[in-house]
Amino acid sequence: MMRLYPRFVALAFALLLPLSASATEIQAVRSPDGITAWLVREPTIPLLSLSFSFVGGGPLDHPSPKGTGNMVSGLLDEGAGPYGSLAFQTKLEELAVRISFDVDRDSFSGSMRTLTTNRDAAFELLRLALNEPHFEAEAVERIRRQIITGLMEDKENPGAIGGRLWFKTAFPNHPYGPSSKGDIESVKAITADDLRAFLAKALAKNRLTIGVVGDISAAELGPLLDKTFGALPESTVFTPVAEVMPMGAGVLKIVEKAIPQSRVMFGGPGLKRDDPDWFAGYVLNYVLGGGGFSSRLNEEVREKRGLAYSVYSYLYPLDHAAIHMGGVGTQNQRVAEALQVIKDQIALARDHGITAEELANAKTFLNGSFPLRLTSSGRIARLLLAIQRENLGIDYLDRRAKLINAVTLADVSRVAKRLLQPEKLLIVVVGKPAGLVASE
Repeated sequence: MMRLYPRFVALAFALLLPLSASATEIQAVRSPDGITAWLVREPTIPLLSLSFSFVGGGPLDHPSPKGTGNMVSGLLDEGAGPYGSLAFQTKLEELAVRISFDVDRDSFSGSMRTLTTNRDAAFELLRLALNEPHFEAEAVERIRRQIITGLMEDKENPGAIGGRLWFKTAFPNHPYGPSSKGDIESVKAITADDLRAFLAKALAKNRLTIGVVGDISAAELGPLLDKTFGALPESTVFTPVAEVMPMGAGVLKIVEKAIPQSRVMFGGPGLKRDDPDWFAGYVLNYVLGGGGFSSRLNEEVREKRGLAYSVYSYLYPLDHAAIHMGGVGTQNQRVAEALQVIKDQIALARDHGITAEELANAKTFLNGSFPLRLTSSGRIARLLLAIQRENLGIDYLDRRAKLINAVTLADVSRVAKRLLQPEKLLIVVVGKPAGLVASE
């Protein structure tokens, strides 16, 4: 959870400035005490961005109530060390330091952004947040109320309703099934002891990954890593998450809601990030539904038939599962038609692959648009984190274009037959769809 202050305006502007051409040279840094990080040094902009994550995430809530990790993410900057909640927030504002935390199905993560002149103080505030949080009663209740308000809003949000039901159906009796946010009743039950128990499990150096971008050298970074993360335990005990395949093949679920347009989510098994077929699947999905206005689904559903303003698909790799998902929003009386067109297009791609022109256009876009992800220090820090988490190698940025360009029509056709199964989609519809009957 994250707050913005007026003094962050100048910092936010600087974060959006393009980095120099040499800014993506990655250094592997090892601190004096053995903490590792990847660094992209950029001395021309006086700021620093740090992203980090600990493997684990929402599944570490157990046996505490679901949503504990999410509440922790909102409380670590609400008082730590010698600073109470207000004092900590005031210090962040005075120094123009931005610290945030988050939790998802695979990790507990955080980020820090600061001007170079305030670097040491920023690292100290991050150290305090990770090692000496207060979990003050007033702050706990305030953040609890904020989370519950968000959960109440989710109950009226078709996308949130559909997403929760899709994952609950796809991953029953698995930590991926419930939302990391928890629900209203579970959040009400969280205690300060639950928060401390989660933190004691979640933060361990052997599950820590760090990416840093900015005006700092490797020699300067190492001691700061030790100061910030060095006091954390080397390892902690937690129950490993089991590998799982999404279930619910061929199931159609309908959540009736009196709204003029239905929200549809569909999906099934996908590709994990280390799958040898990843790049062929990446290109295939771009052509099918990941290419915005140029995708087949957009052309057939939106342009030709006017069934929706937006239709899309994407690959969603998790640490212990892989999903190929998509969505569409359309008028209630046209949901059945839109779904049939989507299934037909998926079947067409499965049976006949894509064209040489589509392959060439996909490669051009996927390679040409990638530098747009490297235009700020924050984005690059997050990318460094992802490359490490996914074990892609420190030279990945140099190899990526070659890997995409190596994809052939035969590769795409083979992967399409493996990946695309329109008759086995798990579909969730939120709305009042005409002519559709739930399968269970």
